[in-house]
Amino acid sequence: MGDWVAGFRGAVISPYEEFRISEPRGFRDQTVRQVLRMAGGGERLRVRLSNRYGRAPLTVGAARVAGRGSGGAIVEGSDLAVRFGGAEQVTVPAGEEVVSDPVDRAVAAGEDLVLSLYLPDETGPATFQQFPMETAYVGAGDQVSAPELAGAEEVGSRFYVTGVDVFADARIAVAFGDSWFEGVGSTVGADRRSVDGLNERLDRGWVVNQGLAGNRLLTDEVGEHGLARFDRDVLAVPGVSHVLLHLGINDLLIPGMVGRPPARAEDLAAGYTELARRAREAGLTVLGATVGPIGGAVYPGAVTPEALAERRRVNEWLRSSDVFDSLFDVALAVGDPDDPERIRPEFVDPDGMHLNDAGARAMAGSVDLAALKL
Repeated sequence: MGDWVAGFRGAVISPYEEFRISEPRGFRDQTVRQVLRMAGGGERLRVRLSNRYGRAPLTVGAARVAGRGSGGAIVEGSDLAVRFGGAEQVTVPAGEEVVSDPVDRAVAAGEDLVLSLYLPDETGPATFQQFPMETAYVGAGDQVSAPELAGAEEVGSRFYVTGVDVFADARIAVAFGDSWFEGVGSTVGADRRSVDGLNERLDRGWVVNQGLAGNRLLTDEVGEHGLARFDRDVLAVPGVSHVLLHLGINDLLIPGMVGRPPARAEDLAAGYTELARRAREAGLTVLGATVGPIGGAVYPGAVTPEALAERRRVNEWLRSSDVFDSLFDVALAVGDPDDPERIRPEFVDPDGMHLNDAGARAMAGSVDLAALKL
């Protein structure tokens, strides 16, 4: 038995968004090599590429998958062609996505799969994931089969790839939310995000990561807001049976950075309720999170008395509500007992609002595995 299920996911944003940090990046006659940590494995795989936010067709001249060597190197002789409708080249229209043909290569949970894409034509600014907490390698010309990219540039973003499906007998969960899932604050290349820590706790099934730094529940800012992208990034994921939700921090903090009031607790509650309704209608089990401490954020204007008050109000509502099948209390798990508006000193990133490796592990530990029956 078996079916296609998501083994890896990565949410993407438009290069044209106002609140992105990295500059828009395009490619021409270059190879982009990317490391994908597989949450789950199977007997064969297929790759998903996206030109969702592109303004011109994207031509992929060649794509190959391989085992990882050291850094950006692949295990020599391990690479296999990824084809699309039997062809090694594919053109993805602006605004669209493509799924590859199956590749007869087994992949294991926890394995680093390396995807190399040769991009022969001018791409324009790329659909990308801003903070994958992993390094991509960019080299000149067609080097998709090179054991190591000559003259490679190291880049801290991920481009065009949104997923790898595996053929397996498994059920999965989707971690849907913001930077606290995506992993900002954790060590780059070490796979110590909260979702990685949660996968280490599971003895069956796995969780794929659809966290997006800066993402908001109610309003577009970085990426389409949670209510808008939920169907695509959760309900359409093959094999999903559970969803974990962590959204709301950016609805409280980002408005202050531009002189606007934070989201109201009532509006956040309505958004959570709507996501839970749609998830349950699709047959999913819903695990929600409290909103973590924000009082230490160093970003100018972000922390206001109103934002702190709305966080307390929405967490009170979450703890007393039955809107979710289970609640994991992130705020309690990582908050400083002596100052609950702030993250514990041993868990906090220098920016005051993200979790370091230890904090991400504490967040993972707050999830009740009895509610995550995969």
